[in-house]
Amino acid sequence: MIMPLLEVIALDAADARNACDGGADRVELVSDMAAAGLSPAPATVAAVRAAVDLPVRVMLRSRADFAAGDLDALRRTAQELRSAGGDQFVLGFLDRNGDVDLPAVRTVVDALDGAPWTFHRAIDHAGDRAAVWAALAGLPGLDTVLTAGAPAGLSEGLATVLGEASASGPRLLVGGGLRDEHIAPLRAAGVTAFHSGAAVRRDRDWDNPVDPALVHRLRSSLTD
Repeated sequence: MIMPLLEVIALDAADARNACDGGADRVELVSDMAAAGLSPAPATVAAVRAAVDLPVRVMLRSRADFAAGDLDALRRTAQELRSAGGDQFVLGFLDRNGDVDLPAVRTVVDALDGAPWTFHRAIDHAGDRAAVWAALAGLPGLDTVLTAGAPAGLSEGLATVLGEASASGPRLLVGGGLRDEHIAPLRAAGVTAFHSGAAVRRDRDWDNPVDPALVHRLRSSLTD
C-alpha cells in the first residue's frame, strides 16, 4: 500500500517548520497567495532549505494568470532559485487559447537541469483537459500534476478528479479547496497525493501561519 503524500503550501520558513512539525511530507513554497501563488524570493528559498529537511517544491510563476510572460526573466528566476537551494519546482503555462504553452514549458524546464517538477493548476483552467494530459506526456522531470478538477476547486471538480485517478502518467496531486469530505472518495479512487494550503491555517485565512495541529489532523485523516 502506498503511503499518502501530504504537501503543504508555505510562504516562509516558519510555515515550513510548522508543516514539518505537523507531519507534512513536502512543502510547496510560494509568495503572494492573493495572486494564487507566485515565485518566492531566493532568500526565502535559502531560509526554508535551512529550516527544514523536507523536500521543497518552489513555484516558478510571475503573473496572476497562467501565461508565461517574459521567458528570459523566468529562466533567470529559475537559475536564481536553484542557486539559492531550490531543487524541485512547480510550473505550468497556458497560451491565449487555453492550451498548454509547450514551448514556454520546455524553455523553463530546460533551465531546471533535470530537477523534478509539478505541473500546477493551470490544468484546471485549460479548455481541454484531455489535451493537457496528452501534451504533458513524456516531459522530462514531470512527476506530479496538481489539480482540483475545476477552476473553483474540489467541491466543483471532485467528479473530474475521481475520473482521472486511475489514469497512467504523472502522479495525481489533488488540492484546491481540499476538505474532510473529499478525502474518503479520493482515497477510495486510489489518489495517493494531497495538497493543502488554507485548510491547515486557522479559519482558512492566509494571514494566519500554518498550524501544526491542523497539519497533523489532515495527516491522520489520510492514513486512517
